[in-house]
Amino acid sequence: MAAGTKPLRSDAARNRDKLLVAATQLIAEHGLDVPLEHVARRAGVSIGTLYNHFPTREALLGAVMPQRLAALEQVTERALADPDPWDGFVAFLEGLFALQSEDHGLNDALTQGFTLATDVSQACHQGLLDAERIIGRAQAAGRLRPDFGTQDLVTLIWAMSQVIRESMSTAPGAWRRCLAFFLDGLRTEAAHPLPER
Repeated sequence: MAAGTKPLRSDAARNRDKLLVAATQLIAEHGLDVPLEHVARRAGVSIGTLYNHFPTREALLGAVMPQRLAALEQVTERALADPDPWDGFVAFLEGLFALQSEDHGLNDALTQGFTLATDVSQACHQGLLDAERIIGRAQAAGRLRPDFGTQDLVTLIWAMSQVIRESMSTAPGAWRRCLAFFLDGLRTEAAHPLPER
């Protein structure tokens, strides 16, 4: 709570908590564009109560997304802790895409973008720096092709997000097979000259 702000009354705090739970569930189920009326309905409050706590969609997303981004931090930490840099790189991608496949909102956030709260924007920037370290470790070990960079990772995330989005309801594990094909092409021994960007 910011300095100088009054603590919420207990009923207001309960309503805020119910809104956060409902928003987290519905965003995971339906993505970032879920109607705010649905969030209020699931929380059992009026739309006015939602707007009293979160005056904009961005404010609501800014309250919900840090928890999902924290899950990404755990994936990153495990990848960097893996003694085998290639295995760490693979675990990073598998963990990232598993989270995206479980959460439509995270899948949307990583690919569509939205107006980011400062702390969420900082977490995303730190995530890219950590991804650079994961990529660098695998390249230094001679296992990941040397011409793969963070912009290529962004492109891979865009591509996999579409696979995840299109197959989520009919073949939720299809992204794993697609990722396996990508990974084979990222191995150093499979590298061949690529077209210019």
